[in-house]
Amino acid sequence: MKDPELDIKSTSPESGEEKASAEDASRDEAEAKRLATELEDMRQTLVRHQADFANFRKRAEKENREAAQRATARFIEQLIPVIDSFEHALAAHREAEYEGYRKGFELIYKQLLDNLARLGAQRMEPQGQPFDPHLHQAVDRTETTDHPDGTVLEVFQPGYVYHGRVLRPAMVRVAVHSGAASNKFAN
Repeated sequence: MKDPELDIKSTSPESGEEKASAEDASRDEAEAKRLATELEDMRQTLVRHQADFANFRKRAEKENREAAQRATARFIEQLIPVIDSFEHALAAHREAEYEGYRKGFELIYKQLLDNLARLGAQRMEPQGQPFDPHLHQAVDRTETTDHPDGTVLEVFQPGYVYHGRVLRPAMVRVAVHSGAASNKFAN
C-alpha cells in the first residue's frame, strides 16, 4: 500500500504548478482585458479627433468661401460708381459725331456688366414692381391712382445684390394713393 504522506507530497507539487498556471492565465487574461480597454479608448479618441478635424476642415472651408465672397462684394461695391459714370457718359453724348466713341463705350460698359454678373452681382431694375424697403430706397413719391399703391414708378439709380446681400439699394420713386395709408412711403 501507498504511504499517504507520499501521496500528498506527490500531489502538492502538481497543484502548485496548476495554481501557478492558473495565476499566470488569470494575469494574462487581466492584461488582455486591460490592453483591450486601452485599445478601445485609443480608438474612441482617434474617432473623436477625426470628427473634430473633419469639422475644423469644413468650418475653415466655409470661412474661406465667406471671406472670398466678402472680398468680391467689396470689389463690386467699388465698381458700382464706375458703372454709374459710364451710364452718365453714355447718356450725355447722343450727337452723331460721337457715335463711334459711343459704340466703344457701350461695348466696354456691357463687358463690365457681364463680368459683374459672372462674379455673382445682380442689377436691380425694380420699375413696375412693389416697393420693398429691404431692396429699395424711396427718394420720392407721387400721388396717383393710375398705379397700385406702393408700386415703383421710376428708378433714379439701380441697385445691386450679391448672393442675397444688398450692396446698394435702388433709389426709386413710389406711387402712393392719397390718404392715411400712403404715409408709409413718406420721406
